Formats: sequence, structure tokens, C-alpha cells
Amino acid sequence: MPSTTLRALNGFDQTPATLADSTLVLIDYQRTYTTGVMELEGWRPALDSAATLLGRARAAGAHVIHVQHDGGEGTPYDIRAEIGEIHPAVAPADGESVIVKQAPNSFHGTDLAEQIEAAGRGHLVIAGFMTHMCVLFTSEGAFLRGHHPTVVAEACATRSLRSPSTVLTAHEIHHGALATITDLYGIVVESAHDLG
Repeated sequence: MPSTTLRALNGFDQTPATLADSTLVLIDYQRTYTTGVMELEGWRPALDSAATLLGRARAAGAHVIHVQHDGGEGTPYDIRAEIGEIHPAVAPADGESVIVKQAPNSFHGTDLAEQIEAAGRGHLVIAGFMTHMCVLFTSEGAFLRGHHPTVVAEACATRSLRSPSTVLTAHEIHHGALATITDLYGIVVESAHDLG
């Protein structure tokens, strides 16, 4: 049986965010992850879920921020090239911010914290690519800044990775990252339909 989470031991709120009172942070839904060397397992259903989440957030009046990773020219994260573009399924609408980052934690070296503060909505709904990297570390960053992140699991995806002794499947990596978030950094819900 799983042990008690650090969130529970610390008495942290276990209530998922409601979209109307939140900032939605969509992380790295770039073409980078839909083709080529960085193609993620399960990216299509995750992207479809993200599009549903974005539609529900807009309808609820949530503040929406898109995050895009820039790895520089010639990389799979080149935002000046088609490969680094935000996928059209979740493209920013007029008035929605796009923050460009260069580290897994979307707060590092960006004005994300200032934009969230200006919006006046410290509850965050987070989803994106990759679960074990930018979603996890942005959730940690949000938690450490006193925000209340809720991660939408089915709108996230990742890839298989090799450890020193074995290969971990994308499924294992994805759920391991979500378990880490659940243990301390935030609340994880399965889909956009689990948000108020």
C-alpha cells in the first residue's frame, strides 16, 4: 500500500484548481515533440487533451500563458523554425502571453512569476511536454513560490529513458513524474473534466 504523501503530512490543501480562478500554463506544446528525434510516445492523445483543456479554460475565463522552449538555432527546439513552433492545436489566441524559456523550470530566467502575479491568480493549472522534465520542474517552481499547481495528467506526455541498469518506458517515466508531483508539489487530476 502506498505511503502517505508529504502533502498530506504537511496538511496541504488537496483541492484541485478551478479553471475560472486559475492561470493555465501550457508548457512546450511544440512540434519538437511530434516528429523526429524528440517525438514523444502518446503525444497525439495528450495534445488532444490539451486542446480540450485550453477550450474549457478559455470558456471559463482563465488567464492563459503559453510557454515555449528555445534551444537555439539548428536544435529541435529552434523557435525560429517550424520544428520549434507551438502546435496549431493549442496555438495562442490574441491576448494570450507566450513566454520563451531556456531551462526546464519555466520560472527560471523568465517573467512567468510576474505575469502570474499581475493576473492575480495564484492557483495554476499546468500541462505540457515532457512530464518528467518541464512539467515536473515548473510544478516544483510554482510550489516553491507559494502557488498551488494542479497538473492535468492526460494532457502530458514523455519518452522512454535509459537508466544505468535498464530502460524505463515512457509510461513508467510519466507516472513516476506525476507521483513526484503528487507527493509534494501539487495536485494531479486525470483530465480537464476533473477541474471545476
